[in-house]
Amino acid sequence: MFKLPSIHIGKLSMLLSILVWLALLFVDLVRIFGMINTLESGISSEITWILEILFFFTLYFFYSHTIEKNKQKDFLNLIWRAATTGIFATVVALLIELFYYSLGESKLADEPFLKNFFYHVNFALTTIFLISSALLWKHLILYQKTKQVVKQWQAFEFALLVAMFFVFFNKNNLDYSFIFGMVILLVISIVLSGNLKWIPYLNFKEKWKSLLFLFLILICTGFLFRRFLVYSNAEVYQVNLTDNLFLVALFIFIFLYALFSFLVTLFNLPTSSVFEQKLTEAINFQRLSQSIKPDENEEQVLDILMDSCMSASYADGAWLEIISHGSEVASMQRRFLDQPTQEELISAIEQSSDFSKTQYPLEPQTIRLNHPKFESALILPLEVNNSKIGKMILVKEVKDGFNKEMISIIETFSRQACIAVENHRLLNQAIKNERYQEELKIAQRVQKALLPTKLDHPESFEICAYSNAADEVGGDYYDTYKLDEDRYVLIMGDVSGKGTSAAFHMSQMKGIFHSLIQLNLSPAEFMIRANSALSKCLERNHFITASIFLINIQEQKICHARAGHVPTLFYQTSENKSEFMLVDGLGLGILRNRKYENHVQEKTFHYSTGDILVLITDGIVEAKNQKGQQFGFERIRSLVEIHKDKTPKEIQNLLIDSLHAFVGGNGMIDDDYSMMVVKFLTPQDKIKP
Repeated sequence: MFKLPSIHIGKLSMLLSILVWLALLFVDLVRIFGMINTLESGISSEITWILEILFFFTLYFFYSHTIEKNKQKDFLNLIWRAATTGIFATVVALLIELFYYSLGESKLADEPFLKNFFYHVNFALTTIFLISSALLWKHLILYQKTKQVVKQWQAFEFALLVAMFFVFFNKNNLDYSFIFGMVILLVISIVLSGNLKWIPYLNFKEKWKSLLFLFLILICTGFLFRRFLVYSNAEVYQVNLTDNLFLVALFIFIFLYALFSFLVTLFNLPTSSVFEQKLTEAINFQRLSQSIKPDENEEQVLDILMDSCMSASYADGAWLEIISHGSEVASMQRRFLDQPTQEELISAIEQSSDFSKTQYPLEPQTIRLNHPKFESALILPLEVNNSKIGKMILVKEVKDGFNKEMISIIETFSRQACIAVENHRLLNQAIKNERYQEELKIAQRVQKALLPTKLDHPESFEICAYSNAADEVGGDYYDTYKLDEDRYVLIMGDVSGKGTSAAFHMSQMKGIFHSLIQLNLSPAEFMIRANSALSKCLERNHFITASIFLINIQEQKICHARAGHVPTLFYQTSENKSEFMLVDGLGLGILRNRKYENHVQEKTFHYSTGDILVLITDGIVEAKNQKGQQFGFERIRSLVEIHKDKTPKEIQNLLIDSLHAFVGGNGMIDDDYSMMVVKFLTPQDKIKP
């Protein structure tokens, strides 16, 4: 039996695109030939417009099929594909300009056939860039899509379809109807450009790359649009292909979405990391935990579960089945669904080819539905200790409405709710412990991220730092900042108290430090402004002690201010002795008015090579041994004077080892403790390997 070969839609549409473009080129060249030889070509402008529209259609089908077939969840690759297409079109346009520039005023430069050929090449490559980029933007816009967003995109596609045929209405003239159509498409483009839900899922490195790619797209779009304007004003082309509402609308859409994406990504950079996404999930998880109270019954717990899952996945309806110890359904709850609709959905799920035919699947299962209203469903099993207790079904009015991130969050919610359903009597303690563990994990990540991994310093001094929390998290903070080639800032702070609240205030201190230090303030002025800022956010029973040093390596000068912090040890090699610098200062947040300025003192002193600074927190000085004796200032002083010739890292290790030896092998240090050691190098130190 004769078998017809399968038709490859992508290849066929690409072939048709090439043929239509060649026909478009041929028609315009024939018209040029007739003009030159004063002959009537017999080809009307409508023929060119029809071929132009066919070219748009074939390209749209080709890229729609290609992108859908090779669709990737990697947002960066989608943006890069748009950027490479724009770069190629821009490079070709630049080469054409360079070619004509090299021709100068030669006869070939005025050749109409050659000009029209290059005109059609630019037109084709620009159209390819615009259509392919628009379809790539579509996948970004429809990420975590809702019914409203789908309708907005469909309206935009319909408006573009009308714009294709608009040329038959206004004959490529820039009249009021053209402006009216352009305004409508501009409004829809602006609305669509607000759908940027994919940006938060980029990590810090990916956001920097996306900024580069988006910037290239903006440059290419602007350059190609400028070329179109040049072509629009030229008279050598018989039929103007560029004054087209469809192309102008695509230019606007590509540029606006790239611009919005660029700006949102840029302003999102300071808070950008995977930690932000995990933190959001943990907060939602914490909300669910806090909502479950001991006096609530099982039905109320399930209500919270369904509401949380629907909110996280933007579901349009849901129901939940809880089974008894047998296989019978003991209870059922519905959201935004009546019983007949639920029965229709159950039948549609069972008839779907995606359904695993298992009443209670082992893993979450996404299903495409053949239903008049709902088009996708998610079946989520509920289990405790490998025992199924029921399932939850979420439905949406759009296809493929559930992505990996949604399912992950929903699973987190369902696990917590299952514990509440199965272990209701132990609910309060279980939720409290789980919430505490989540808070500690978040706080530990926050504290680790706040302390710098690299300390800024020049070759003229070495620096090292160490911090340890008494609990899982603490409130000690240290940091460095390079103002310019000659000036460096060191800071050490200690939040009153310990634990998660201290770690939270520590994060506030870091933000204020990095904000104020860039204003080029003196240490005293820094303390005054930091006190003013912290007074507005610190709790009344909290305060922060701090020491700040401004080191000028050109003048070998140090400017120092202290806000109630432990005095810093300064070893002077010229006098072979050390002393603790007692500079007056009041802790930040203790006095919350302008009178604080009267309690800030600033001291300037000089240093020489070999001098050492040791910044500490009170956790070291006040550490006690089994007899109740404190480690004290004098032990620190003597250890530094004995080991003054060692490197900062070696001095730090000796001090920490001595501290632990003093407290005892099994002794616990009651407070957070931190240390920063700075040594100003001699020429011999600088050449050491």
